[in-house]
Amino acid sequence: MGYGKGAQAYRQNAVMGASPVQLVVMLYDGALRFMEEGKRAMAAKDLETQNFKLQRAQKIVVELMSTLNLQQGGEIAKNLLSLYTFVVNELVEGNIHDDPTKIDNAMRTMSELRDGWYQLEQMTKQNPELIQNAA
Repeated sequence: MGYGKGAQAYRQNAVMGASPVQLVVMLYDGALRFMEEGKRAMAAKDLETQNFKLQRAQKIVVELMSTLNLQQGGEIAKNLLSLYTFVVNELVEGNIHDDPTKIDNAMRTMSELRDGWYQLEQMTKQNPELIQNAA
């Protein structure tokens, strides 16, 4: 098995064995990675790669938006929707206008959110009943 296929198999196994909170953290990690790669492509004036990477990041954020339950999630879900909308808008504007500060804004917001989800992941590893009691 080649490196590419091995890495893909490893990622698939990681996803299949992940908790819902771990999956959210993985989505954040992917979005942040694509934003960073898009920003690097922007600096290198590689418009094709820039566009591809930033659109991949947008798709991940839109996927996160689609998982929100606004009826049951209350204020938290509404606030997340607002933040995700801000991130998507910054990515679109940054991509269209080749503005790395917009990408930085999106990355900063996503990084802070990711840190919160990561902390939740760590708490649920120590106390799995937290998630069971929330359901």
